[in-house]
Amino acid sequence: MQKRALVVGLGIAGMSAAIGLRRAGWTPVIVERAPERRTGGYFIFLFPEGRQAAADLGITDHLHTRNPEWEPGGITWTLGRRGKRKPTLGFLDQPGPAAVLRGDIEAALWQSITGVEVRFATTPVEIVEGADDVQVVLEDATGVRHRESFDLVVGADGLRSTVRRMAFGPDEDYLTNWNAIVCAFQLPEHVPSYEPSHTVVSVRAERAVWVFGFADHPPTTLLTYRTEDIPAQFTGSRIERLRSVFAEMDDPVVRHVLDSLEHTPDHLFDSVHQVKMPRWSTRRVVLIGDAAWCMTTYSGMGASSAMRGGAALGAALQEHPDDLGAALDAWEAGLRPFITEQQDSARVKQQRFVPSNRVTEVLRSVVLDVARRIIHRRRAAEPAASPVPA
Repeated sequence: MQKRALVVGLGIAGMSAAIGLRRAGWTPVIVERAPERRTGGYFIFLFPEGRQAAADLGITDHLHTRNPEWEPGGITWTLGRRGKRKPTLGFLDQPGPAAVLRGDIEAALWQSITGVEVRFATTPVEIVEGADDVQVVLEDATGVRHRESFDLVVGADGLRSTVRRMAFGPDEDYLTNWNAIVCAFQLPEHVPSYEPSHTVVSVRAERAVWVFGFADHPPTTLLTYRTEDIPAQFTGSRIERLRSVFAEMDDPVVRHVLDSLEHTPDHLFDSVHQVKMPRWSTRRVVLIGDAAWCMTTYSGMGASSAMRGGAALGAALQEHPDDLGAALDAWEAGLRPFITEQQDSARVKQQRFVPSNRVTEVLRSVVLDVARRIIHRRRAAEPAASPVPA
């Protein structure tokens, strides 16, 4: 009989794990808290590691990338403290990264899990591990509960994972607080006077606004700021909170983004945390993606690591078909060095998104100016070396 795995979460990590499990000969069943599949989402960079993970999962042909055509001089602008704009080095000015929305990756994965059972509006409320199986009590939208037996439970349910709390312990044991807030959403239109494909950045010490342009999609934005009082950020009106935080940054980018937020029906507003765990699995429960190793939005590697984790899980189960413990040990041993490296580098990457003080703000600007000149010179000399496949 085929072994059955319950995958909790229909995001990038969950669907990647389902593909890996199915390749290993398992039968995955996915449960998702939401009543339907979510689409859209914020901007994601797929660096070479992420593109390789997509290839390993076999979704490259389904993955739509949205890189704007690069222009001599670059496609990224920054606004100084006096409101004057100048070119700067953006992520898509560099050869290699692919621009996608979270929904683009999820759509590609969705096409690749045809035939996998997916149950919406369903959540686990109890997980009991045994020697031979895992007993899981599932609850649907009507409140009806029933018990099922699985050979493995995969927690792919995000930063504040229900599976992690039930199988490993409370959030506070694993979440590290970065004293920062992010807000991300899609803009109805680009900042006036900028091209639709351009990225525009307004950065100050402890706060920043990014607008990411695409080739064929409305722009998305990321607001982020540092704060020592995280609980206070979730009191009162979010838009009023953001207007207060960014009050001193009275420039066209900030005004456009905040005015747009007033009329945006869907947005992400959350505190920033990394997940640090000494081990990602028990005997028959394993965590993957943000549930196991959330790297923060600043890392740029969340989606890539989730796909890599799913592909690697399938490979480990194929290599150890009769020993689940050995498979999970091998999976973690192979993946953890990469995850640790990316988590460690995220603090440095955070400074690019939102510098921690005025000195870092100035240093960031100088470094990006130098890097921009070097990279743009190379791109101008070798224009055929940088295209990203659509």
